[in-house]
Amino acid sequence: MKRRKTLLPVISLFFAMNATSQQSSYQNADSTIRLSEVIVNAYQINTRQHHVPGSISLVSGEEIETGDGNNFANTLHSMPGIFMHSGTYATSRIVIRGVGSRTPYNTNRIKSYLNDIPITSSDGISTPEDIDLAGIARMEVIKGPASALYGSGLGGNINLYTPQAGRKSAGALLQYGSFNTLKAGARCNLQTNNANISGNISHLRSDGHRENNRFRRTSLLSSGRWRQPSWSLEYTLLLIDMNAQIPSSIGKTLYETSPESAAANWKAVDGYKEYKRAIAGITLMNRLSERWSNRLTLFGRWADSYERRPFNNLDDGTSGGGIRNRLNYHSEWFDLLLGAEWITDSYRWMLDLENEMINKNRERRYHGNLFGLVYWRPAEAVNISLGGAVNSINYRLTDQFPGNGDQSGKRNFPLIFSPRLGVNYAPSSVLALYASVGHGFSMPSPEETLLPEGDINREIKPEQGFQYEAGIRLNLFNSATQLEASLYLINLNNLLVTKRLTEDIFTGINAGKTRHAGVELMLRQRLFDYPTFPGSLRLKANYTFSRNRFIQFNDNDRIYDGNMLPGIPSHITQANLQWNPIAQLSVNAQLQQIGAQYIDDANTITNEGYFLGNMKVSWRLFAGRSGNVDLFAGVNNLANTHYSPMLTVNAVAFGNAEPRYYYPGMPRHYYAGLSWHF
Repeated sequence: MKRRKTLLPVISLFFAMNATSQQSSYQNADSTIRLSEVIVNAYQINTRQHHVPGSISLVSGEEIETGDGNNFANTLHSMPGIFMHSGTYATSRIVIRGVGSRTPYNTNRIKSYLNDIPITSSDGISTPEDIDLAGIARMEVIKGPASALYGSGLGGNINLYTPQAGRKSAGALLQYGSFNTLKAGARCNLQTNNANISGNISHLRSDGHRENNRFRRTSLLSSGRWRQPSWSLEYTLLLIDMNAQIPSSIGKTLYETSPESAAANWKAVDGYKEYKRAIAGITLMNRLSERWSNRLTLFGRWADSYERRPFNNLDDGTSGGGIRNRLNYHSEWFDLLLGAEWITDSYRWMLDLENEMINKNRERRYHGNLFGLVYWRPAEAVNISLGGAVNSINYRLTDQFPGNGDQSGKRNFPLIFSPRLGVNYAPSSVLALYASVGHGFSMPSPEETLLPEGDINREIKPEQGFQYEAGIRLNLFNSATQLEASLYLINLNNLLVTKRLTEDIFTGINAGKTRHAGVELMLRQRLFDYPTFPGSLRLKANYTFSRNRFIQFNDNDRIYDGNMLPGIPSHITQANLQWNPIAQLSVNAQLQQIGAQYIDDANTITNEGYFLGNMKVSWRLFAGRSGNVDLFAGVNNLANTHYSPMLTVNAVAFGNAEPRYYYPGMPRHYYAGLSWHF
């Protein structure tokens, strides 16, 4: 019954809006909402979204700006099939089509790329939310094991792109809000006849809505391109310096009576984490002939991190880099892509307690990926893709702490072949049908590859699976209505489960099979568009219903076959409304309903669903040659809902304490600021 109530407003709007849309003026329609005009390249070749043989979700820079600019989860939730657990600015977990819900405190079942440069760390951890949203011009997401082109990423891929400057411009931002949250930033775009450079620097700080919840982050993101008749050169540079206290999760009693509290043990030691991170890449693109082109990327990555914890302290870091090359052939009816990616990283970590070392290791990782993709268009309406990738992954562990014996070793995983087949049939700009089947895999993280004693677990296997999906895209009423619906089924084998044995010891096991099935709906609607008041009103809404079950799962002789996977909402609905009554005024509203989700494998504990509403109002002042000044103010969590946006799945109780399942969400909070564009 609750699901029916959630869908009713969206369905009513869909059937009521077309009469209004027919009367609207279409001359000023924004091309970013014309489905047939959107160009995407997450499938490694630039093509219109209407002709992509598979599901892909897109968020433009204009849509990113409708929120407060700090909450990455709200941006991801504007796409169906994606849910981001967001405990604090520095603690999150991204789940795509139910994959990745069991990772304790981070995301390790997806791959993230920035301008085609891998930003996923060598231990499989992806933190795209570390990048300030102001520096992102476009976000494309491939969901599930449907792309054989990006290596290890069973949950999918998040591809981020920086702005391509079209003219000289600059801007500045100053924003202040509840919990002493301050954000300041500046950006600049430089353009000449054959070169452009863009850069964004930002600083975000907040005392947080909980104890021991202070957050500081400074970041720089810059990119540019130098173009010549037959070649061009691109660069990308990302620098991040972050320091964040950790309030951690809390038990049910504290969650209900004092949600602003931090976990007692983390508060007692002033628990925190800090890290510095740098990613740099340079890309050479050559036009070899009229039909052949090549894209060669060299990149390097470095990170240094320290985490103070109640049970021990972790000092770790990564250094490495790699190469990625794509050779393309293009003709009227045929496209061919051949590529290779090689990444090598050195990951080191040390544990200490009360200034006494208890563990020290270094692990060298090598990941090779050979991939190919063919697009064949036997008719104008048909696009068929056939691709595959072969991945080779090796780990070499060097034990640098002699106190517990030499636990050095290596682990060479067998070659993994991931095929993919997709078909798209688009007889007109109004209708497109697509279907695909693809294979993917995820490697065990460092914690999962090691036994509790510290030795390499030579029995653990990669998690693998196939995805089957089918969908339809509709582009109706002169682009006033765009609708996409998709069905998917994912079968996973050798499910990787991270088990918490004690408060500070984790290990990994292969625990059986799961099945993920779901329905995703996406609607973009121009409700009306007039040159004068009431102006224009646009709706973007999505809905996801999923069933994610254990098919075979035995944990310490406890059988969970048939149970639902924890940490995944039963349904997710989000609607974004953008109203421009006059040219200077913009009103944005965001409504979100998150369904109930189980917290444990036994399905005995449930986190209730919740509703959130956000609103932002902006007023533009035209300052002539000095540019424009935007004044804005907003409020998030309008109803002051008490909710938990992140859960610690299968939390273990120690001593007489309650299991700490809940990260309390922010209560109602406000913000205001100004941005200057010139």
